[in-house]
Amino acid sequence: MQPKSNIIHLPVYEPGKPMEEVKRELGLTEVIKLASNENPFGTSPNVKAAIENEISNVSLYPDGAAVELTAAVASHLGVQPNQIIFGAGSDEVILMIARAFFHKGDETIMATHTFPQYKHNAEIEGAVSIEVPLKDGKHDLPAMLAAVTERTKVVWICNPNNPTGTIVTRSELDEFMQKVPSSVMVVLDEAYCEYIDDAEYPDGLAYLSKYKNVVLLRTFSKIYGLASLRIGYGVGHPDVIRSINQVREPFNTTRFAQAAAKAALEDKEFIRFCREENAKGLAYIRQELERLQLTAYPAYGNFIMVDTGCPADQMFDSLLRKGIIVRGGHKLNFPTSIRVTVGSQEQNEKFITALETSLQELKTRV
Repeated sequence: MQPKSNIIHLPVYEPGKPMEEVKRELGLTEVIKLASNENPFGTSPNVKAAIENEISNVSLYPDGAAVELTAAVASHLGVQPNQIIFGAGSDEVILMIARAFFHKGDETIMATHTFPQYKHNAEIEGAVSIEVPLKDGKHDLPAMLAAVTERTKVVWICNPNNPTGTIVTRSELDEFMQKVPSSVMVVLDEAYCEYIDDAEYPDGLAYLSKYKNVVLLRTFSKIYGLASLRIGYGVGHPDVIRSINQVREPFNTTRFAQAAAKAALEDKEFIRFCREENAKGLAYIRQELERLQLTAYPAYGNFIMVDTGCPADQMFDSLLRKGIIVRGGHKLNFPTSIRVTVGSQEQNEKFITALETSLQELKTRV
Protein backbone atom coordinates (compact mmCIF):
# COMPACT_ATOMS: atom_id res chain seq x y z
CA MET A 1 0.00 0.00 0.00
CA GLN A 2 1.28 3.45 -0.92
CA PRO A 3 0.68 6.56 1.20
CA LYS A 4 0.01 9.97 -0.31
CA SER A 5 3.13 11.14 -2.13
CA ASN A 6 3.15 14.52 -0.37
CA ILE A 7 3.56 12.98 3.12
CA ILE A 8 6.48 10.65 2.42
CA HIS A 9 9.06 13.33 3.26
CA LEU A 10 7.32 14.55 6.45
CA PRO A 11 9.19 13.94 9.71
CA VAL A 12 7.46 12.25 12.64
CA TYR A 13 7.11 14.65 15.57
CA GLU A 14 9.67 13.91 18.30
CA PRO A 15 8.45 14.75 21.81
CA GLY A 16 10.81 15.28 24.72
CA LYS A 17 12.33 12.14 26.22
CA PRO A 18 10.01 10.62 28.89
CA MET A 19 11.38 10.68 32.45
CA GLU A 20 10.66 6.98 32.97
CA GLU A 21 12.71 6.06 29.91
CA VAL A 22 15.67 8.17 31.02
CA LYS A 23 15.61 6.65 34.51
CA ARG A 24 15.56 3.17 33.04
CA GLU A 25 18.27 3.78 30.43
CA LEU A 26 20.71 5.62 32.68
CA GLY A 27 19.94 4.03 36.02
CA LEU A 28 18.91 7.34 37.59
CA THR A 29 16.56 7.71 40.55
CA GLU A 30 15.78 11.40 39.99
CA VAL A 31 15.09 13.02 36.63
CA ILE A 32 13.88 16.57 35.98
CA LYS A 33 12.09 17.12 32.70
CA LEU A 34 12.57 20.66 31.35
CA ALA A 35 11.99 19.81 27.70
CA SER A 36 8.28 20.20 26.96
CA ASN A 37 7.30 23.50 28.61
CA GLU A 38 4.95 21.80 31.06
CA ASN A 39 3.81 23.53 34.25
CA PRO A 40 6.17 22.46 37.08
CA PHE A 41 3.46 23.34 39.62
CA GLY A 42 0.93 20.90 38.22
CA THR A 43 -2.61 22.17 37.99
CA SER A 44 -5.30 23.74 40.15
CA PRO A 45 -6.53 21.58 43.08
CA ASN A 46 -10.02 22.16 41.66
CA VAL A 47 -9.11 20.07 38.63
CA LYS A 48 -8.73 16.84 40.62
CA ALA A 49 -12.21 17.23 42.08
CA ALA A 50 -13.66 17.96 38.64
CA ILE A 51 -12.07 14.82 37.17
CA GLU A 52 -13.24 12.68 40.09
CA ASN A 53 -16.79 13.91 39.53
CA GLU A 54 -16.63 12.68 35.94
CA ILE A 55 -15.49 9.15 36.74
CA SER A 56 -19.05 7.90 37.08
CA ASN A 57 -19.73 9.16 33.52
CA VAL A 58 -16.79 7.40 31.89
CA SER A 59 -19.12 5.19 29.81
CA LEU A 60 -20.87 8.20 28.27
CA TYR A 61 -19.81 10.20 25.23
CA PRO A 62 -18.72 13.76 25.94
CA ASP A 63 -20.67 16.81 24.85
CA GLY A 64 -19.46 17.16 21.27
CA ALA A 65 -20.13 20.89 21.30
CA ALA A 66 -18.54 21.40 24.75
CA VAL A 67 -21.42 23.75 25.60
CA GLU A 68 -20.58 24.42 29.25
CA LEU A 69 -16.88 24.94 28.62
CA THR A 70 -17.60 27.10 25.59
CA ALA A 71 -19.83 29.35 27.70
CA ALA A 72 -17.16 29.58 30.42
CA VAL A 73 -14.36 30.46 27.98
CA ALA A 74 -16.58 32.94 26.10
CA SER A 75 -17.37 34.72 29.36
CA HIS A 76 -13.71 34.67 30.40
CA LEU A 77 -12.56 36.20 27.11
CA GLY A 78 -15.51 38.51 26.47
CA VAL A 79 -16.47 36.90 23.14
CA GLN A 80 -19.53 35.04 21.85
CA PRO A 81 -19.81 31.24 22.13
CA ASN A 82 -19.99 30.92 18.33
CA GLN A 83 -16.49 32.39 18.12
CA ILE A 84 -14.87 29.40 19.85
CA ILE A 85 -13.86 25.91 18.74
CA PHE A 86 -12.15 23.25 20.87
CA GLY A 87 -9.58 20.68 19.86
CA ALA A 88 -7.43 17.94 21.35
CA GLY A 89 -4.83 20.57 22.15
CA SER A 90 -4.42 23.64 19.95
CA ASP A 91 -2.51 21.23 17.67
CA GLU A 92 -5.82 19.80 16.52
CA VAL A 93 -7.18 23.26 15.79
CA ILE A 94 -4.15 23.79 13.53
CA LEU A 95 -5.00 20.51 11.81
CA MET A 96 -8.63 21.58 11.37
CA ILE A 97 -7.67 24.97 9.92
CA ALA A 98 -5.43 23.22 7.39
CA ARG A 99 -8.15 20.70 6.54
CA ALA A 100 -10.83 23.38 6.13
CA PHE A 101 -8.95 25.99 4.12
CA PHE A 102 -6.07 24.55 2.10
CA HIS A 103 -6.42 23.38 -1.49
CA LYS A 104 -3.49 21.68 -3.16
CA GLY A 105 -1.05 24.35 -4.33
CA ASP A 106 -2.18 27.05 -1.90
CA GLU A 107 0.62 28.88 -0.13
CA THR A 108 1.06 29.41 3.59
CA ILE A 109 3.65 31.57 5.31
CA MET A 110 5.43 30.90 8.59
CA ALA A 111 8.71 31.70 10.28
CA THR A 112 11.65 29.37 10.33
CA HIS A 113 12.12 28.27 12.94
CA THR A 114 8.77 28.02 14.68
CA PHE A 115 6.22 25.47 15.86
CA PRO A 116 6.54 22.66 13.29
CA GLN A 117 2.87 21.66 13.18
CA TYR A 118 1.95 24.62 10.96
CA LYS A 119 4.10 23.31 8.14
CA HIS A 120 3.34 19.68 8.89
CA ASN A 121 -0.43 20.02 8.61
CA ALA A 122 -0.29 22.39 5.64
CA GLU A 123 1.81 19.98 3.62
CA ILE A 124 -0.46 17.05 4.44
CA GLU A 125 -3.18 19.03 2.63
CA GLY A 126 -0.87 19.72 -0.33
CA ALA A 127 -0.21 23.38 0.50
CA VAL A 128 3.17 24.97 -0.17
CA SER A 129 5.02 26.26 2.91
CA ILE A 130 6.87 29.55 2.49
CA GLU A 131 9.33 29.82 5.35
CA VAL A 132 10.73 33.23 6.30
CA PRO A 133 13.89 33.22 8.45
CA LEU A 134 13.69 34.66 11.94
CA LYS A 135 15.45 37.97 12.50
CA ASP A 136 17.33 38.08 15.81
CA GLY A 137 15.22 35.14 16.92
CA LYS A 138 11.85 36.76 16.25
CA HIS A 139 9.33 36.86 13.40
CA ASP A 140 10.36 39.18 10.57
CA LEU A 141 6.88 40.53 9.84
CA PRO A 142 7.92 42.89 7.01
CA ALA A 143 9.59 39.96 5.21
CA MET A 144 6.58 37.75 5.86
CA LEU A 145 4.31 40.45 4.45
CA ALA A 146 6.53 40.73 1.37
CA ALA A 147 6.14 36.98 0.85
CA VAL A 148 2.34 37.23 0.51
CA THR A 149 1.06 36.44 -2.99
CA GLU A 150 -2.34 35.86 -4.54
CA ARG A 151 -1.94 32.19 -3.59
CA THR A 152 -1.40 32.87 0.12
CA LYS A 153 -4.13 31.42 2.33
CA VAL A 154 -2.74 31.54 5.89
CA VAL A 155 0.05 33.33 7.77
CA TRP A 156 1.07 31.74 11.06
CA ILE A 157 2.50 33.93 13.86
CA CYS A 158 3.63 32.12 16.99
CA ASN A 159 3.66 34.72 19.77
CA PRO A 160 5.72 34.03 21.87
CA ASN A 161 7.61 32.03 19.31
CA ASN A 162 8.46 28.44 20.00
CA PRO A 163 11.38 27.61 20.27
CA THR A 164 13.03 31.03 20.70
CA GLY A 165 10.58 32.55 23.21
CA THR A 166 10.63 35.97 21.54
CA ILE A 167 7.55 38.12 20.87
CA VAL A 168 6.10 40.26 18.13
CA THR A 169 5.20 43.61 19.70
CA ARG A 170 1.86 45.39 19.49
CA SER A 171 3.19 48.09 17.16
CA GLU A 172 4.77 45.49 14.86
CA LEU A 173 1.56 43.47 14.68
CA ASP A 174 -0.55 46.61 14.18
CA GLU A 175 1.50 47.58 11.15
CA PHE A 176 1.35 44.06 9.74
CA MET A 177 -2.42 43.75 10.15
CA GLN A 178 -3.01 47.10 8.47
CA LYS A 179 -1.20 45.89 5.36
CA VAL A 180 -1.97 42.17 5.04
CA PRO A 181 -4.85 41.45 2.61
CA SER A 182 -8.18 40.68 4.28
CA SER A 183 -8.39 37.52 2.19
CA VAL A 184 -5.41 36.04 4.07
CA MET A 185 -6.06 34.34 7.41
CA VAL A 186 -3.67 35.40 10.16
CA VAL A 187 -3.34 32.79 12.90
CA LEU A 188 -1.94 34.15 16.16
CA ASP A 189 -0.72 31.24 18.26
CA GLU A 190 -0.81 32.48 21.85
CA ALA A 191 -0.15 29.22 23.70
CA TYR A 192 1.94 31.00 26.35
CA CYS A 193 0.07 34.32 26.56
CA GLU A 194 -1.09 33.83 30.16
CA TYR A 195 2.51 34.01 31.35
CA ILE A 196 3.10 37.47 29.91
CA ASP A 197 2.76 40.77 31.75
CA ASP A 198 4.41 43.17 29.33
CA ALA A 199 2.89 46.31 27.85
CA GLU A 200 4.52 45.61 24.48
CA TYR A 201 2.81 42.23 24.09
CA PRO A 202 -0.29 42.40 21.87
CA ASP A 203 -3.44 40.74 23.19
CA GLY A 204 -4.86 38.93 20.20
CA LEU A 205 -8.40 39.45 21.47
CA ALA A 206 -8.14 43.15 20.61
CA TYR A 207 -7.77 42.27 16.92
CA LEU A 208 -10.87 40.09 16.64
CA SER A 209 -13.34 42.98 16.47
CA LYS A 210 -11.31 44.77 13.78
CA TYR A 211 -10.22 41.89 11.56
CA LYS A 212 -12.44 39.04 10.40
CA ASN A 213 -9.34 37.21 9.13
CA VAL A 214 -7.72 36.77 12.58
CA VAL A 215 -7.86 33.43 14.42
CA LEU A 216 -6.33 32.98 17.88
CA LEU A 217 -4.96 29.71 19.20
CA ARG A 218 -4.82 29.10 22.94
CA THR A 219 -4.36 26.04 25.12
CA PHE A 220 -4.95 24.55 28.55
CA SER A 221 -1.69 22.58 28.26
CA LYS A 222 0.69 25.25 29.54
CA ILE A 223 -0.10 27.54 32.48
CA TYR A 224 -3.30 25.61 33.29
CA GLY A 225 -1.30 22.36 33.55
CA LEU A 226 -3.62 20.07 31.57
CA ALA A 227 -1.10 18.83 28.99
CA SER A 228 -2.04 15.16 29.41
CA LEU A 229 -5.74 15.85 28.83
CA ARG A 230 -5.15 17.44 25.41
CA ILE A 231 -7.47 20.42 25.20
CA GLY A 232 -6.98 23.74 23.44
CA TYR A 233 -9.11 26.12 21.42
CA GLY A 234 -9.39 28.60 18.61
CA VAL A 235 -11.16 31.97 18.66
CA GLY A 236 -12.24 33.89 15.57
CA HIS A 237 -15.08 35.35 13.55
CA PRO A 238 -18.24 33.18 13.72
CA ASP A 239 -18.14 32.50 9.95
CA VAL A 240 -14.54 31.31 10.13
CA ILE A 241 -15.15 29.18 13.22
CA ARG A 242 -18.18 27.60 11.54
CA SER A 243 -16.01 26.53 8.59
CA ILE A 244 -13.44 25.01 10.92
CA ASN A 245 -16.20 23.28 12.87
CA GLN A 246 -17.40 21.59 9.70
CA VAL A 247 -14.25 19.44 9.59
CA ARG A 248 -14.06 18.75 13.33
CA GLU A 249 -14.32 15.11 14.33
CA PRO A 250 -17.28 14.28 16.61
CA PHE A 251 -16.51 14.04 20.35
CA ASN A 252 -12.96 15.29 19.80
CA THR A 253 -12.48 16.42 23.41
CA THR A 254 -13.21 14.18 26.39
CA ARG A 255 -15.54 14.65 29.34
CA PHE A 256 -12.51 14.72 31.64
CA ALA A 257 -10.77 17.41 29.58
CA GLN A 258 -13.84 19.61 29.39
CA ALA A 259 -14.57 19.37 33.12
CA ALA A 260 -10.92 19.91 34.04
CA ALA A 261 -10.56 22.92 31.74
CA LYS A 262 -13.65 24.58 33.20
CA ALA A 263 -12.35 24.04 36.74
CA ALA A 264 -8.87 25.27 35.82
CA LEU A 265 -10.26 28.41 34.22
CA GLU A 266 -12.10 29.34 37.40
CA ASP A 267 -9.02 29.19 39.67
CA LYS A 268 -7.53 32.60 38.95
CA GLU A 269 -5.37 32.51 42.08
CA PHE A 270 -3.50 29.43 40.84
CA ILE A 271 -2.83 31.13 37.49
CA ARG A 272 -1.55 34.25 39.27
CA PHE A 273 0.75 32.08 41.39
CA CYS A 274 2.14 30.27 38.33
CA ARG A 275 2.73 33.52 36.45
CA GLU A 276 4.60 35.07 39.37
CA GLU A 277 6.70 31.98 40.06
CA ASN A 278 7.58 31.70 36.38
CA ALA A 279 8.74 35.33 36.35
CA LYS A 280 10.94 34.68 39.39
CA GLY A 281 12.35 31.57 37.73
CA LEU A 282 13.14 33.40 34.51
CA ALA A 283 14.88 36.18 36.44
CA TYR A 284 16.99 33.62 38.34
CA ILE A 285 17.99 31.73 35.19
CA ARG A 286 18.90 34.95 33.35
CA GLN A 287 21.04 36.05 36.30
CA GLU A 288 22.86 32.72 36.37
CA LEU A 289 23.37 32.69 32.60
CA GLU A 290 24.95 36.12 32.86
CA ARG A 291 27.26 34.81 35.57
CA LEU A 292 28.21 31.92 33.28
CA GLN A 293 28.71 34.38 30.42
CA LEU A 294 26.08 32.70 28.26
CA THR A 295 23.60 34.43 25.99
CA ALA A 296 19.92 33.72 25.52
CA TYR A 297 17.02 35.09 23.52
CA PRO A 298 14.63 37.36 25.42
CA ALA A 299 12.10 34.98 26.99
CA TYR A 300 8.43 35.77 27.49
CA GLY A 301 6.81 32.36 28.02
CA ASN A 302 7.81 29.58 30.41
CA PHE A 303 10.98 28.57 28.55
CA ILE A 304 14.25 30.10 27.42
CA MET A 305 16.58 29.37 24.49
CA VAL A 306 20.20 29.40 25.66
CA ASP A 307 23.29 29.44 23.48
CA THR A 308 25.79 27.32 25.41
CA GLY A 309 28.58 27.68 22.86
CA CYS A 310 28.88 23.89 22.80
CA PRO A 311 27.47 21.40 20.28
CA ALA A 312 23.81 21.06 21.26
CA ASP A 313 23.72 17.29 20.95
CA GLN A 314 26.69 16.95 23.31
CA MET A 315 25.18 19.38 25.82
CA PHE A 316 21.85 17.55 25.66
CA ASP A 317 23.54 14.23 26.33
CA SER A 318 25.71 15.62 29.13
CA LEU A 319 22.71 17.14 30.92
CA LEU A 320 20.68 13.98 30.35
CA ARG A 321 23.30 11.91 32.16
CA LYS A 322 22.90 14.27 35.11
CA GLY A 323 19.14 13.73 35.15
CA ILE A 324 18.14 16.95 33.38
CA ILE A 325 16.06 16.61 30.20
CA VAL A 326 16.12 19.68 27.95
CA ARG A 327 15.28 20.23 24.28
CA GLY A 328 18.44 20.05 22.20
CA GLY A 329 18.86 22.74 19.58
CA HIS A 330 20.35 20.17 17.21
CA LYS A 331 16.76 18.98 16.72
CA LEU A 332 15.61 22.55 16.01
CA ASN A 333 18.43 23.82 13.76
CA PHE A 334 20.07 25.80 16.56
CA PRO A 335 23.39 23.90 16.65
CA THR A 336 24.79 25.30 19.92
CA SER A 337 21.58 26.07 21.82
CA ILE A 338 19.21 24.32 24.18
CA ARG A 339 15.60 25.18 25.01
CA VAL A 340 14.87 24.91 28.72
CA THR A 341 11.53 25.02 30.51
CA VAL A 342 11.41 27.25 33.58
CA GLY A 343 10.88 24.89 36.50
CA SER A 344 10.38 25.33 40.22
CA GLN A 345 13.19 27.11 42.06
CA GLU A 346 14.64 23.78 43.16
CA GLN A 347 14.55 22.45 39.59
CA ASN A 348 16.07 25.66 38.21
CA GLU A 349 18.94 25.49 40.69
CA LYS A 350 19.62 21.85 39.82
CA PHE A 351 19.60 22.74 36.12
CA ILE A 352 22.11 25.56 36.61
CA THR A 353 24.40 23.30 38.66
CA ALA A 354 24.26 20.61 35.99
CA LEU A 355 24.77 23.16 33.21
CA GLU A 356 27.85 24.63 34.87
CA THR A 357 29.36 21.16 35.31
CA SER A 358 28.53 20.20 31.72
CA LEU A 359 30.12 23.38 30.39
CA GLN A 360 33.35 22.59 32.22
CA GLU A 361 33.32 18.98 31.00
CA LEU A 362 32.64 19.84 27.36
CA LYS A 363 35.20 22.65 27.24
CA THR A 364 37.78 20.29 28.76
CA ARG A 365 37.18 17.85 25.87
CA VAL A 366 38.07 20.55 23.39
